[in-house]
Amino acid sequence: MNRKLSIALLALLVCSTVFAQDNTAKREAAKQSAQSWLALVDRGDYGMSWQETSSFFQSKVSKPDLETALKQVRAPLGVAGNRTLVGAVFQTDLPDAPKGEYVVIQYKTEFAGNGTILETVIPMLDKDGKWRVSGYFVKPAL
Repeated sequence: MNRKLSIALLALLVCSTVFAQDNTAKREAAKQSAQSWLALVDRGDYGMSWQETSSFFQSKVSKPDLETALKQVRAPLGVAGNRTLVGAVFQTDLPDAPKGEYVVIQYKTEFAGNGTILETVIPMLDKDGKWRVSGYFVKPAL
């Protein structure tokens, strides 16, 4: 009986490790997607940033609406400087979003003349198997 219990515990441990590694890989891929998307936004290429968002995002926000929103929100902040990762959390269920695979990523970013801003970028695993941004929020960092 102890041998069966040991084998079951070992199998559970192996499965947990594989699951953790899988989520780590997903977080890393999502962070790469977020950084590429932020680079577009940082240089003011808002139209191209829309093209790199998820199909879910594109179904909810038009390209002109995103361009207008980013001009209103990001342009006044000035040039983005040092961006520090605060955290990245894998999620499968977010408010007002379809069930899926998401990574909620937060950065503390220094903006020229505007202090530190908390940026939240939410990539999701899109229908084509690529991580694409499905949400972006900014607020003053505490």
